[in-house]
Amino acid sequence: MTSLLGVVASASAADSRQHINASGYDIYYGLVPAQVATQHPQSHEERTMHGGRLPARDGYHLLIALFDSGGARVTQAEIRATVAELGMAGTSKVLEPMQIDGTTSFGGYFVLSGEGPYRIDVQARVPDRAAPVEAVFEFKRR
Repeated sequence: MTSLLGVVASASAADSRQHINASGYDIYYGLVPAQVATQHPQSHEERTMHGGRLPARDGYHLLIALFDSGGARVTQAEIRATVAELGMAGTSKVLEPMQIDGTTSFGGYFVLSGEGPYRIDVQARVPDRAAPVEAVFEFKRR
């Protein structure tokens, strides 16, 4: 079973749909149906993340991985994501730090009930940096 981290880790720099370099930081995202988390054993880390509650129908888990200009994973940051169907008001959340297989990413659940496409605005506040690192992704359900 592929973990959510594996989804982000498999996105290569050449895949511009899941990667953006902004202000010298590499930002990767993965968006997976929340039902994937229910397929893990009860003891798996993904089952208890974000309060252990899965969103209702049309729930998706957004995962963000952030790397500095030297390629080191950023583990201390406040990351806010806003997910909205194009032309509609969105939902904004501070993503929670997550530990999976000894690596840190940031994630949260969002409901994507429309047909899409969706806009994902990411704002990362990194220690010792005055301005946030910002990226915008577009997501289309297949």
